[in-house]
Amino acid sequence: MEDEKQLLLKVTEELQNLADASLQNVLWDRRSIYKIPASATAQNETAYMPQTVSFGPYHHDESHLKPMEEHKQRALTYYLKRAGKPLQAVVQSLNGEIQVLRDSYDMLDGSWKDDKKKFLQMMILDGCFMLEIIRLATVHSSLDDYAANDPVFSSHGRLYLAPYIRRDMLLLENQLPMIVLYKLAALESDGAQGEEAVSMLVLNFCCPNKSVSKMDKCLHVLDLYRKSLLQEDPATKMLRLGVSVGLLNDENDIVRSATELNEAGIQFKKARTKSLRDISFRGGVLELPVIVVDDATEATFLNLIAFERFHVDSGKEVTSYVSFMQTLIANERDVALLHSRGIIQNAIGSDTAVCELFNSLPKDMAMEPNSSLEAVQMQVNAYSQKPWNEWRANLIHTYFRNPWANLALIAVFIFFALTCARTVYSIISYYDPIQSTSLSPPMGSGARWPPRPPRRPNFPPN
Repeated sequence: MEDEKQLLLKVTEELQNLADASLQNVLWDRRSIYKIPASATAQNETAYMPQTVSFGPYHHDESHLKPMEEHKQRALTYYLKRAGKPLQAVVQSLNGEIQVLRDSYDMLDGSWKDDKKKFLQMMILDGCFMLEIIRLATVHSSLDDYAANDPVFSSHGRLYLAPYIRRDMLLLENQLPMIVLYKLAALESDGAQGEEAVSMLVLNFCCPNKSVSKMDKCLHVLDLYRKSLLQEDPATKMLRLGVSVGLLNDENDIVRSATELNEAGIQFKKARTKSLRDISFRGGVLELPVIVVDDATEATFLNLIAFERFHVDSGKEVTSYVSFMQTLIANERDVALLHSRGIIQNAIGSDTAVCELFNSLPKDMAMEPNSSLEAVQMQVNAYSQKPWNEWRANLIHTYFRNPWANLALIAVFIFFALTCARTVYSIISYYDPIQSTSLSPPMGSGARWPPRPPRRPNFPPN
């Protein structure tokens, strides 16, 4: 009897815990920074790991990142000096958000959960360092506050160190909640610098040559950068949404490579914007946004894909774009074609390197269903599979890929033309022997050439 009571209490307790699990939904809404599982990082671990500096708890105090910790302390000194505020004001500003900051992380070790002081100290140091680096790299920033020989906060650091820090700032596991930057900037400017100003400051650092309009509130730097890639002009958006989808066919779900599409008569053209959403197909012309491929492209795409995978409300636009580009780029000839049209700007060397980069990205990605990009994909396939376009593609693929085959084909056409001319001449000679004999003088005779016109007969006068 006693055992039955114990079992009943235990089952009741477990069921109660399951009932309280609905509170987990609140935590899910707050999470935005995720620890990527080993199954996703197995093929390329370094793409998800910071190489220069850590932001947040996941990679804090790792041995190869420790040299940057002393510079974080100096960044706090610079920030306090410029803000004219005591350290206590900074602590109070972020202390009220401590639970929100903790809930932003998907997985936290016990030390970060139990030691509130340690977690808050990390947020302040990392946030001040990020703001100082961004301020340093801004085009119009002044270096008067820093020593000329400062290894980080100087023109030397701007040139040699900032690109590596920028790369680390776009890693999913290396994010700070954006609220940290919002709070620090507002405190420094006495509320004059709002969230939008901070977002634009961060974007000027992450993509200095990109024109971006007003940005909504973002979760962290990676989320901000992702939204900048997807931002499009309203006029372009209306034009894209107005594209006809009458050619859609459920069977046309695989896009051919760029060279194969080009052989089928499809032309490639640069889109008017760099938004990854600005992809359209009209009148046999596929428009694609310009993409700069450099040393950080692979890691950035992998982390954007990981964010879209783990953050439910993010959407799948970047994942769909990468999947679409993977189908277009099968070999270096496809890269060369897109490069010649100005769509790919190659900053890593050979066309083969760009092809290998896209092939190294995950292959099991699914395109977002019922999206505008899926509609474009189906339209492209429907166009390329029309009988005339398929025949044209097969002809080019068979006879015009090899230069020797080209010469042989030209010779065949010349021989065919001469044969036709000879046949026509023979037919004319058969049906009009008089005209045919008049075309050439009799051989071996003394006949005058050309012959004299016949005499007019003399008729007697009336």
